[in-house]
Amino acid sequence: MTTFRIAPSILSADFARLGEEVRNVVAAGADIIHFDVMDNHYVPNLTVGPLVCQAIRPHVQVPIDVHLMVKPVDRIIPDFAKAGANIITFHPEASDHVDRSLQLIRDNGCKAGLVFNPATPLSYLDHVMDKVDMILIMSVNPGFGGQSFIPQALKKIAEARRRIDESGRDIMLEVDGGIKIDNIKAAAEAGADTFVAGSAIFGQPDYKAVIDAMRGQLASL
Repeated sequence: MTTFRIAPSILSADFARLGEEVRNVVAAGADIIHFDVMDNHYVPNLTVGPLVCQAIRPHVQVPIDVHLMVKPVDRIIPDFAKAGANIITFHPEASDHVDRSLQLIRDNGCKAGLVFNPATPLSYLDHVMDKVDMILIMSVNPGFGGQSFIPQALKKIAEARRRIDESGRDIMLEVDGGIKIDNIKAAAEAGADTFVAGSAIFGQPDYKAVIDAMRGQLASL
């Protein structure tokens, strides 16, 4: 039976009370905290760095999943590992040596993953499946929260699921972008098991009600 994980993205949280926000969302049933790192270079936005990850680490016991939307990536990987990240993912276009970057993450004690934009081919996985612990499919173009889900992502999720099944490895398949109560089931049916939701959760007054409703959709599979 598939283990489904809900991963609220702090990109949509209230940064003036971030510690409280992550505690509240975990209390509401979150499995993972998703941490979006943008550099105003690889993507057109600027967010947070390792010090913020270090600041929230004592507030939660669940894994922190750091999504690096930065270029280059290698320089900052050890900083996030030291700051308390458990999973670090990056975009293959942002690394000169994808295999080396994946190994660097693992050498620093974290699980490693690759992130695929809507127009990025999954062929980057061809030679590195042995070093991948997570595959993240972007169902929006990265850079901003609150965007609408791109339906074409369902085909890519299904293809990534096929690759994971053929590998025989235990690899998480995450989807990020426009995930809401009304489309989380379709993403799960395509093969995703981990779901990043930002504004859909943090934009509502009752985090538990949203997470429970998402789990209700997943339970119907």
